[in-house]
Amino acid sequence: MAISKKKIFVSGDKSISIRWVLFASIASGISKAKNLLISEDVLSAINIIKKFGIKVVQKKDAFIIFGKGIDGYSYRKNTVINAGNSATLGRLILGLIINSTKTIKLIGDKSLSKRDFKRVTSPLSKFGAKFKLKKNYTLPLTIQGSKILKSIKYNETRGSAQCKSAVMLAAMRADGTTYIKAKKSRSHTEKMMKNLNLPIKVIRKKDYDLIQIRKVKKVRTINYHIPSDISSSAFFIVITVLSENSELVIKNVNINPSRVGIITILKRMGVKIAYKNKKIYRGEEIADIKIWSSKSIKPINCPSSLNASAIDEFLVIFLVAAKASGISNFKGLAELDKKESPRLKWGSKILNEMGIKNITTKNSIKIFGNPQLRINKKIIIKNYLKDHRVFMTSVVAALSFGGIWKIHDSQAIKTSFPNFLEIIDELRN
Repeated sequence: MAISKKKIFVSGDKSISIRWVLFASIASGISKAKNLLISEDVLSAINIIKKFGIKVVQKKDAFIIFGKGIDGYSYRKNTVINAGNSATLGRLILGLIINSTKTIKLIGDKSLSKRDFKRVTSPLSKFGAKFKLKKNYTLPLTIQGSKILKSIKYNETRGSAQCKSAVMLAAMRADGTTYIKAKKSRSHTEKMMKNLNLPIKVIRKKDYDLIQIRKVKKVRTINYHIPSDISSSAFFIVITVLSENSELVIKNVNINPSRVGIITILKRMGVKIAYKNKKIYRGEEIADIKIWSSKSIKPINCPSSLNASAIDEFLVIFLVAAKASGISNFKGLAELDKKESPRLKWGSKILNEMGIKNITTKNSIKIFGNPQLRINKKIIIKNYLKDHRVFMTSVVAALSFGGIWKIHDSQAIKTSFPNFLEIIDELRN
């Protein structure tokens, strides 16, 4: 596949879209967003705030949320809310409803219902909320909050932005000051809170952040033009890298430093990537990303310090390593198997199907690259819990290395990137 000097826009950033919906719902007044990602995950967030009495209107290319203030949610006893496939939504919403004295039940789809929620309910319970989970700490769960919430000290050691953010949102409702020591992870929640002038203080250290949050009395409205998603852009970055004589520009992408691990990793592998038209918007760094195809790719011993900033992109990074002229090593990746599907296992499985030797443990993978790889067989990808990234990675592999691929459950992309295949067709024509 060759891409001859094309420019594309990808969908709005999912992490920012979900956070905008949540913050707008507790703002005092009307907030508007353009380029909001219209995916199942974001629509699940909208459906949840509607259940709490918040009005949402879509007008042409904009979404409008009529916030009722920090204490504006109205709860019915035993309300059931559905986070669908979104762990970000499922975990963050618990922080926002931690002051509900009425029992609320949280459910999710088959994939989300396999994921560990104790990692977030454990710190949230210290504020004064009560939780009931299944024996294996999965959904469904119930939460009964409290009107009297005490601030806490929390040490987040996994590098989970979801756990950190849930505690941050809960801290907005707690008396006193909450202190968080957090391993480096995505920083969208901090940036949005700072942009809203909320009482948050962040001290950046080399390996962790110290965050202080005081109780919030009022959230102002937030109008937002959502930038494009770096995680969605990753698939087109890799297609270009693995193509011949190709150049691609992806416009207006969020290049938050906590999200661009894939750029750092690919540059270390000899890939030519550049930022154009950089700017700061709402505290977030935005740029056009220009990518050139690579004739030769170097193997990498990937530092685990880059894992958190590339955690959602490793499946496609593995495809680049498959074409490298040598052996690449990736370590400390146990969190990959706690995603929508066991992604480290799926990464290994896809490489095996492609004929790429790899050695995989519970938290590492060694990939023996083959620069001459061309696939001349039929490959079937199925039973992957409808993980959108497994589907899209398989499409990228098929277009980059050849073969006849039958990839089941194309509807999986609706959770995060509904027009993915449309952009693929645009690049192929």
